[in-house]
Amino acid sequence: MCCEKRTKVAGEDSMKIRCVWEHNGNDSLLYAGNFIGAYTRGASPEEAKSKMREEVRRFQLWKGEAVIDDLDIEIVQEKASGLQIRDADSDVLFTTEEAPLTMDEYRDLKAIAMKSAEDFFVLYSAFPDKTKSANPIRETFYGAVPRTAEEMYLHTKNVNAYYFAEIGIVADNEGTIVSCRERGFDALEHSQDFLSPGVRKGSYDELWSVRKVLRRFIWHDRIHAKAMYRMGVKTFGADVIPDVFGFR
Repeated sequence: MCCEKRTKVAGEDSMKIRCVWEHNGNDSLLYAGNFIGAYTRGASPEEAKSKMREEVRRFQLWKGEAVIDDLDIEIVQEKASGLQIRDADSDVLFTTEEAPLTMDEYRDLKAIAMKSAEDFFVLYSAFPDKTKSANPIRETFYGAVPRTAEEMYLHTKNVNAYYFAEIGIVADNEGTIVSCRERGFDALEHSQDFLSPGVRKGSYDELWSVRKVLRRFIWHDRIHAKAMYRMGVKTFGADVIPDVFGFR
């Protein structure tokens, strides 16, 4: 995996982490808008920001990219939400997600989304007992938090049909997380003008776009991969559970 470091060049936009801040009361989610999928949480934007450089560093290493040193953090969009941000519920649409995609952008983001699905499946497959967990039972507004590798995997896989449906694409949750996601993208690519369908109003009046679906897959995988990895290490040990995403 590449770990080359780059030095900062004055005026180069890529040297900034352009963040979207979604918050509800004392709970904050910070998304790295130009490192799609990287995110942090905190009880305040300052706490979330304090974690962001390390999150982006790990995210770049996972993707096989050169690590960028001395990144500045800039909040470019804010969304006050009524959702339970502390449980990673979200409905924000980035202003950048309203624009059509180029084919190169689509292919790049799709490649990350598919790598994420493939690595998630590798992580899940490594669990010697997919129904065992050292995590306690915890309830949230939507029910019990997934505790076991099997529960986390099924929860993460089974957003597939929902995400694609929000942009008018018929998909399913059959097979592995990799195969059902690949079929969803294939259906999307066979739809008319799939790179520029505009913004759609989906369930619960939430706004969606193709860019948002791509971002949500990568982000949602990362949330639950991190939880699965930490649970696996606690339950079985770091020598058993591979650090596929570089969370250690």
